[in-house]
Amino acid sequence: MLRTRWLGAALGAMLALSASPAAAQEEFGKAMMTGGATGTYIQIGRDLAGLMSECGQTLDVIESEGSLENFMAVRTRSNTQFGIVQNDVLEYLKTYSADDPAVARAIQGVRIAFPLYDEEVHLLATSDIGSIGDLAGKRVGVGVEESGTFLTASLVLDLTGTEPAERREISPADALPALKAGELDAFFYVAGAPTALFAEGEIDGEKFHLVPISDGTLESVYDPATIPANTYPFQPEAVTGIAVKALLMTYEFNPRANGYHRQSCKAVSDVANLVLTRLPQLQENGHPKWKNVDLQDIPQGWDIGSCVNAGLQPGYELQCMAPEASTTAEESEANRAYREYICAAIGC
Repeated sequence: MLRTRWLGAALGAMLALSASPAAAQEEFGKAMMTGGATGTYIQIGRDLAGLMSECGQTLDVIESEGSLENFMAVRTRSNTQFGIVQNDVLEYLKTYSADDPAVARAIQGVRIAFPLYDEEVHLLATSDIGSIGDLAGKRVGVGVEESGTFLTASLVLDLTGTEPAERREISPADALPALKAGELDAFFYVAGAPTALFAEGEIDGEKFHLVPISDGTLESVYDPATIPANTYPFQPEAVTGIAVKALLMTYEFNPRANGYHRQSCKAVSDVANLVLTRLPQLQENGHPKWKNVDLQDIPQGWDIGSCVNAGLQPGYELQCMAPEASTTAEESEANRAYREYICAAIGC
């Protein structure tokens, strides 16, 4: 039995008390849970907040520990409609829900807004570590408890039967200086390349390197990935490995339930419309990972939210309060064709 199974029970216990997201008592707001200050999630969130700002709307971008915290926040935190979550986190919870009714209740209402991009599993280690197997008996950073890195690192180690001397729960931002100081031998970081932590981390390529991840079991669970040569200053050669899909998660808000649900549903529809109609703008001006976004690459087993679908409908009225961002003009042929392309996949 995987050591990670306790995560499902813990999440189930925390979430079972909340049948739906908390209705905010304070002034209504819109927020997206992202990740650490140097990660890709927070940059993606800032790109979307920028689009909302062009419409005269505010989308708060919340720094977090990552996927698990984001999942819980969308389910329980007031004024929080979005979270970026790794697909293997959702798959893990879905699998575990078959054995635990509390977890099954906790994931009810979870919806996908959009698929985003593949996140490479980075394993930075001392130069003597050449494979996953070499982590046996070593000190390995696996992320903090509420992060997707923690779950992925735990699964990778468990699935390969690798047993480090220590699985240290430490954030990647803290793990890098610990590695440099000789307090760790390696650490995992699941993030879309290039991630600022490695690009700007002044890493000595003679002492440290990204470890290739090659294992038949892992390749049957995760997608293959390659981090191209010179993605980072210390990395002269391409590194093969695995990746997980990042997803924009939301909740199935019911606009007939109450005012909070109605406003939240409208917010979800607005963001969905912006992503659909302005993806080229995001790809040109946003984080490089936007270029890898395929909105048709919907993971199996998860539903698209009805509020998302509402924002994809032809003639949807986006609440743009900035005159220069008005969307009342006739839809372009390019947007019409792209809308049909997406809707063919998600059934909007």
